[in-house]
Amino acid sequence: MSTPTQSRPRLIDVEDFFADPEFAHATVSPDGTRLAYLAPRDGRLQVWVRGIDEEHADAVPVTHDTRRGVTDYHWTDDPRWLLYLQDTDGNEDWHLHRVDLTAPDRPAVDLTPLPAGSRVVGVEPLPSSPGQVLVSMNRRPTVFDVFRVDVATGETTLHLEQPSPRRTFLLDREGRPAFLSELTDDGEYEFSAVDGSGETRLLLRVGGPEHPLGVYPQLVTPDGTGLLLGLYQDGDDLRLVRVDRATGRQTVVAAVEGQSLDTMGAHSPLLPATVIESARTHEVVAARFVGDRPRVEVLDLAYADVFAALAALSDGVLGPVSSDDAERWWTASFVHDRAPGATWLFDRTTGESRLLFRSFTHIAPEELAPVTPVRFPARDGLELPGFLTLPVGVPLEDLPLVLIVHGGPWAHDSWRYDPEAKFLANRGYAVLHVNFRGSTGYGRRHLTAAVGELAGAMHDDLIDAARWAVTEGYADPERIGIYGGSYGGYAALVGVTVTPDVFAAAVDYVGISDLANFMRTLPEFARPSLINNWYRYVGDPAVPEQEADMLTRSPITMVDRIRTPLLVAQGANDARVVQAESDNIVSSLRARGIPVEYLVAQDEGHGFANPENRFRLYRAMEAHFAEHLGGRAG
Repeated sequence: MSTPTQSRPRLIDVEDFFADPEFAHATVSPDGTRLAYLAPRDGRLQVWVRGIDEEHADAVPVTHDTRRGVTDYHWTDDPRWLLYLQDTDGNEDWHLHRVDLTAPDRPAVDLTPLPAGSRVVGVEPLPSSPGQVLVSMNRRPTVFDVFRVDVATGETTLHLEQPSPRRTFLLDREGRPAFLSELTDDGEYEFSAVDGSGETRLLLRVGGPEHPLGVYPQLVTPDGTGLLLGLYQDGDDLRLVRVDRATGRQTVVAAVEGQSLDTMGAHSPLLPATVIESARTHEVVAARFVGDRPRVEVLDLAYADVFAALAALSDGVLGPVSSDDAERWWTASFVHDRAPGATWLFDRTTGESRLLFRSFTHIAPEELAPVTPVRFPARDGLELPGFLTLPVGVPLEDLPLVLIVHGGPWAHDSWRYDPEAKFLANRGYAVLHVNFRGSTGYGRRHLTAAVGELAGAMHDDLIDAARWAVTEGYADPERIGIYGGSYGGYAALVGVTVTPDVFAAAVDYVGISDLANFMRTLPEFARPSLINNWYRYVGDPAVPEQEADMLTRSPITMVDRIRTPLLVAQGANDARVVQAESDNIVSSLRARGIPVEYLVAQDEGHGFANPENRFRLYRAMEAHFAEHLGGRAG
């Protein structure tokens, strides 16, 4: 058993861990003259713009949202305009807004006024039509059609009507249909070539359960002759494969033995993208893979010098990058377990670089606990990858442990800076993330081993992870807590119902309590795509026998078993896991006289974005775990 090599760190404030980043998400303008990035102003993240050689003191905030921070923005081909996406209080009804960089104090213009329940899900340039962008949105409730939006005037024109919720045209750089992606009634994915007359020709068909959220990525090559897909082919690892439009021939573009493509970036603009494209040619030049540490594979040797220079800037792993269209100026941020958000500007012409900013400067990296990749077997022999964060400055044995369960469940934890883990380790807890079966990124067999196993083998994996930590001597078996959001909240509720003797405290954050109700209350547009995820892995609530099985796996039907101290947190505007999922658990417990703490944020959705709500949540969590597990409290 290892022993501490440094003194116990100071108790770091909750606000220091969970405030908005001081700076984040820097990108270079297409003409290479300016930088845009996120930074707080008046308590909310805003987009700021400055000259390429200027400092933050010279920057101008160009967004002014007082209700919610801005996190997703886009340069345009006109240096006057910048676009950003925003919803209302976390309801995920995203609208596209325009700001005038020549008059940054003017109010933003909503370019996509939409009815309630409709949203923008994609914004792409249209090189053949300067001044316009292609926007995918569901003016039809269940179908995301493509519209042409004139950025300067706001004029919106239907560009392409998609055939149906499960049949989607994939467009080339000129905005023309090049391929058709179809999710069939039996759950397979079919990809067809589209000719000039609109006729389709089947190229390939792939199975569904190994792609629960769809096939990612789906990229039409710049010349329109190929389609880049994430495929398993005949192996276990997810590869980047080019499918020829004329012949259907498959060519592996990127593959790493024993590792899979990292598709997490497809689900958040702030996560590193699965592939990195050239801003000049739009060809894929690098791809990201999952491992004990993320891995970036350079695919185009013409860019080897750039990626080598960028990688030398940090001992972390290259994260989000951007460049101008001429590819002289590059920004690079890094994934790191203790020094997150360092962002550099690199001049390819001179080879010089300079640090633009760090996202968090108020915590020294040496105060934070490192992350160690670990692996251990589940009870049936399946290898479970995980990440262990141990507090610094204390004996590393018989510690209180918090098991953090990721959401999805079709997602994965990785080696990175996780403020929740750092916060809990600073309070004296060992923290364990486990990529239980059903997690993405660890191969087809690991993923599909979760079919039919919610509240079954998926939960056993979590128990096996906790027992591993006990057997290794890190964790005190009497002081184990469980915490998670979304599916992780469901897992926490399963933990205190299926195995109430294992956990001494639990936190459910926007978690599912009734699987059938959860599926029935998902937005209408989401239901056609459930066939390979919730329906395949859990069941269809419209089928009585399957609904009955789902109820046996739902914490709401086992609520009378709960005796573990429980904290529940919920956003009132959650469009994915509606508030009733938390209300019903809390009311059932209170009707039995079981104490439960319940936090509801009226201005939040599926997770808390506003800093004041995060502070409230984590102060409550700090007190909850301190009382029941015995860690430190501020």
